Amino acid sequence: MSNVTNADAKILDELEATAARLVKAREAVRSVIFGQDNVIDLALTAILGGGHALLVGAPGLAKTKLAITLGTVLGLEEKRIQFTPDLMPADIVGSEVLDEAEAGRHRFRFVKGPVFCQLLMADEINRASPRTQSALLQAMQEHHVTVGGVSYDLPSPFHVLATQNPVEQEGTYPLPEAQLDRFLLEIDVPYPDLESERRMIFATTGTDEEKVPNVFARDELMRAQRLTRTIPVGEKIADAILQLVRSARPGPDASEFANEHISWGPGPRASQSFMLGVRARALLDGRLSPSLDDVVALAHPVLRHRMAITFSARADGATIDDVIARLVEPIAG
Repeated sequence: MSNVTNADAKILDELEATAARLVKAREAVRSVIFGQDNVIDLALTAILGGGHALLVGAPGLAKTKLAITLGTVLGLEEKRIQFTPDLMPADIVGSEVLDEAEAGRHRFRFVKGPVFCQLLMADEINRASPRTQSALLQAMQEHHVTVGGVSYDLPSPFHVLATQNPVEQEGTYPLPEAQLDRFLLEIDVPYPDLESERRMIFATTGTDEEKVPNVFARDELMRAQRLTRTIPVGEKIADAILQLVRSARPGPDASEFANEHISWGPGPRASQSFMLGVRARALLDGRLSPSLDDVVALAHPVLRHRMAITFSARADGATIDDVIARLVEPIAG
């Protein structure tokens, strides 16, 4: 019994130490990203949960800078891909080139693409064609790519932060549902408030540029991700997650509201994302167990990209956020 107690005490100490270091990481990112505290917390939640995040917002809201800053703070090798209509799958995963060896012999050599990193910034992902977008699918889900019948493992950890511009829709290709479902969270990036924008214009137009510290090493971050999965989730929280996810699915057993407003709903991966998300959010706040507030806070980021509303609901002026807010009401009280 004492061995179990000692093991539990050791995990508790590790969780507390990790939570304290996460506070430093969060403050380091906030020192250069102004007025986006919730966006920063959600991005850290996605990474702690071992997943990917889709950042949706207008241009100029520091989405790219957020990815670069997170790479520095978390000790991850970061690369960026600017998605364009002429981008090809090989530009992402890499390609085979023909080399001439000794005695005139030839052999193929694989040249790795930018996806071989630990934090990939996929800028304006909906600018590329569906064929190119799908090149990320296997990498995001399986953490390896296949070229010429050979599989190549990606570095660990591997995370994708993709951006999507909601304003300029001309020349864009909507992401397929299968790819959207691979993102743990969809993060809405709003405009900063007045005071934050005031700080920003002074901090970013002077001669001195704020340097962010490195808080985590790669192995330490992976340890934090493993610790996140050890945080216990109570039956009440699990029931709330299942209730919320299942209430967003239309069908014979669904509510009248769901059938009238939702054309298709979230699958089981949404429930998995909730479980990872509430654990990560609790640890980020220095708590050792999730609460119903975590479920409510993550409802929009988890569900927004995993469901669609009906034409009649749109015609009545309803939005996906309105529908989710209605579904959350029984849990939020």
